[in-house]
Amino acid sequence: MRGGDNRTGELFSYVDLEARVRRDHPLRTIRAIVNEALSALEREFAALYSPIGRPSIPPEKLLRAMLLQAFYSIRSERLLMERLEYDLLFRWFVGIGVVRRGVGPFGVLEEPRPAARRRYRGEVSERGLGTAQGEEASLHGSLLNGTLIEAWASIKSFKPKDGPDEPPSGGGGRNEEADFHGQKRSNETHASTTDPDARLYRKGKGKEAKLSFMGHGLMENRHGLLVDACLTPADGHAERVAALHMIEPHADRPRAITLGGDKGYDAQDFINELRSMKVTPHVAQNTNGRRSSIDRRTTRHGGYAVSQRIRKRIEEAFGWIKVVAGQQKTKYRGRDRVGWAFIFAAAAYNLVRLPKLLAAPT
Repeated sequence: MRGGDNRTGELFSYVDLEARVRRDHPLRTIRAIVNEALSALEREFAALYSPIGRPSIPPEKLLRAMLLQAFYSIRSERLLMERLEYDLLFRWFVGIGVVRRGVGPFGVLEEPRPAARRRYRGEVSERGLGTAQGEEASLHGSLLNGTLIEAWASIKSFKPKDGPDEPPSGGGGRNEEADFHGQKRSNETHASTTDPDARLYRKGKGKEAKLSFMGHGLMENRHGLLVDACLTPADGHAERVAALHMIEPHADRPRAITLGGDKGYDAQDFINELRSMKVTPHVAQNTNGRRSSIDRRTTRHGGYAVSQRIRKRIEEAFGWIKVVAGQQKTKYRGRDRVGWAFIFAAAAYNLVRLPKLLAAPT
């Protein structure tokens, strides 16, 4: 007999969220790792709040909600809050019951005062990247690279630093037509009025210049986990400077570690600096009209060929961070906020990788 398509409400609900999530769901492993990291930060969280007054929404729930936003490519907080109202999986992961409303209205992720918000987001990002620290003891091989993060600013906001502050008078409103052909525009003379920290940068010859930041990642090449990440202004030397900053805490060991990279890292001063830190440079040779700084001392070993074969693995991490976690064009302004968003997305990438790595046989 065919059932009727009738919508009926229930007076009471006896839904057990724990029973609704299947036992082999990847989020179960991720949630256990996240809860362990957040419990270690409980004292730091408590120090950021006043002991009196109305209780706030627990920062642990806000951070778990932000992870879901990265995992499921939710493009805005408004959609995230809406999803938390009806998605039982989301409510289980964040720690919200069936009857209770979501964590709060739109904008609740910005609820804590700015100093506290930056602190606990930065702390959990670093602890999230710390999930790779278990492999740090065996960090004999590593990979590094950089990627462009497009700024949340229009090219029309890139105006002369000493220009007038009056709005345009062309009659087109805030988004009037603009013709940049024949104009000389550089970071020395111009700056974005929307995001002054963004820099005009192009990836290569024939590419368009965009207002951007540059994200950097350091990956251990055995399991593909990001060990460190940072964000800098877009600059031609930023990749090498950030690489030295990230590799320094892992260098100067009894056994030298290797560092794989692309041709952009083939510079004499950078190679010499790595060797002084007992880091073997496994970067690609750049012989385009010049002499490479990588010679037979490095290329004759079989490990160099292995590093070159797997060095593009870090591009998989950048692809996930930019496409899935939504960092290809950031939604934030300012280097600090864009930086924590990039590091937070890198921590989310580690968390996505860990369930499979933990389930794999040793």
